[in-house]
Parts: sequence; structure tokens; C-alpha cells
Amino acid sequence: MNDREEAAQNDQGAAKVQVQLTGCPPEDAHTVFTALDTLFVSDRTKDDAPRELEGAGAAVWAATVDVSDGAAQAAPCRLTGSVSVTVQGSYWAADRLRAGLGSAFTVQEVGSTSGDQEQEIQLRLDNREA
Repeated sequence: MNDREEAAQNDQGAAKVQVQLTGCPPEDAHTVFTALDTLFVSDRTKDDAPRELEGAGAAVWAATVDVSDGAAQAAPCRLTGSVSVTVQGSYWAADRLRAGLGSAFTVQEVGSTSGDQEQEIQLRLDNREA
């Protein structure tokens, strides 16, 4: 994609990605959101740490991430176990988010659904080997 195409994507708001985390403890969710905040702009504040709710079923933590200005790399982060991530957005934005996560974690695509303008990708994040 060239700079003009990228600017057109950004102008249309196609740089926003919905991110949902499941199957992990709150500490791992916080680690992933902290890495995303290092890479991109998120609607989650730094002090918005995920926490367990008593009596709740499976927890899902969510954020909206704007990948238009993401050029940084995140340092490798440590997780206590695998984290399941669902990413929804334009093809360009979802790929940019996945590439950013790859600087902090080992990222494996475990499934995807493609639409006309958007895609949904299921990822599994694990610790990167040193």
C-alpha cells in the first residue's frame, strides 16, 4: 500500500480496530493492553487495569485501537499463558495491529472470517523466545 492509499484509509476511519481478549487472567490482559498502548493509541487508559469480577463467567476485555500512527516496537512481554485475541477491522488495520503485536509476542493466527471491507481474525499470543 502506498502513502496515498494509507492516507485514504485513515481519512475513512479505517484505522480503528476492535480488540477482544479472552481465556486469560487479568494480569495477562493488562500486559497485552500495555503493549498495544506502547504501539498505538487505545481508548483504554493506562490505569484501566482489567480485573476479575466475582461470580462472573468467562471474562472478555475489549479496547478500540487506532493503528494510524503506529510505528513503534514494543519490547517482548511476559505472559503467564496463551492469550486469545479477536481482532476486527479493515484488512490494512488488522494486519498492522497483528504486525505490531508480533514485536512483543509470538502471534499465531488460529482462524479468520473475511468480509467485503473488514475481517475478523482470531489470534493466539504466547511469549517470544529470547
